[in-house]
Amino acid sequence: MKNGVLRRFRDRLPREVSESDLTLGEGGTPLVALKATGAALGKGRKVFAKFEGMNPTGSFKDRGMVVAIAAAVARGAGCAVCASTGNTSASAAAYAARAGMACAVLIPAGKIASGKLAQAVMHGAHVLQVDGDFDDAMSAVRELEGAGDVAVVNSINPMRIQGQKTAAFEICEALDGAPDVHSLPVGNAGNITAHWLGYCEGDAAAGWGLPKLLGCQASGAAPFLRGRMVEKAETVATAIRIGRPQSYAAARRAADESGGGFVEVSDDDILRAQKFLASREGIFCEPASAASVAGLMRRNELD
Repeated sequence: MKNGVLRRFRDRLPREVSESDLTLGEGGTPLVALKATGAALGKGRKVFAKFEGMNPTGSFKDRGMVVAIAAAVARGAGCAVCASTGNTSASAAAYAARAGMACAVLIPAGKIASGKLAQAVMHGAHVLQVDGDFDDAMSAVRELEGAGDVAVVNSINPMRIQGQKTAAFEICEALDGAPDVHSLPVGNAGNITAHWLGYCEGDAAAGWGLPKLLGCQASGAAPFLRGRMVEKAETVATAIRIGRPQSYAAARRAADESGGGFVEVSDDDILRAQKFLASREGIFCEPASAASVAGLMRRNELD
């Protein structure tokens, strides 16, 4: 088993999780060269994908969740709670089960990836359907913040950001420095926020440099491009079908400070990128992940 995020980056994480041995072998995911994508972009560009699907529950959420759950255990919480469109529910349920905690997941009725829901159920989570979208589920969860022994483990929990920043450390280690541009899908906006924190800390400690961050949003769920929150967000990319991102201000600041920005892509753009990655690169990913490649291609057209 891999060392896991808590052991591998113990000296770069908050003190309250320093004694925890919680892990499912998260982190240590490879960078895969995307040669066909680089050729399509032209100008001799080299493109890499961080293969976060190799984390235990299949997403980057595991990096943040192991830290959030470890911190919750340290403070005596007995139940982890989250709102989710899929990936967060699977991750929260898995790490809560590993830590011996109860877990409750609020999901938008009929708007969650079935595979991820199945994971949460099999891990023993109590799943509650909300009559609305993710943003409605998130509003309900926020009411539980600070309630007794409940730990909210969405990305509003700063421990999630602390764990997810470790992906930036690994990228810089693999490339011997920061990339020029880092393109990420943006839904609730915690991940772009976390990567910027990691890049900034890594640059301060090791002089790795800083990338421009490109946040990619689906056209039907693009509050950063609209300049306002989006009611009833809609896109085929369920993981980023979020109109009211909880990390809006932090993500906006990260993009601005990096000299990057945001780009929107249509559902057709996303599905084309998904098919391209599968047929030309041998990588099959969910639509939300493909949005980052669709956005990179879209920005390349605009430059």
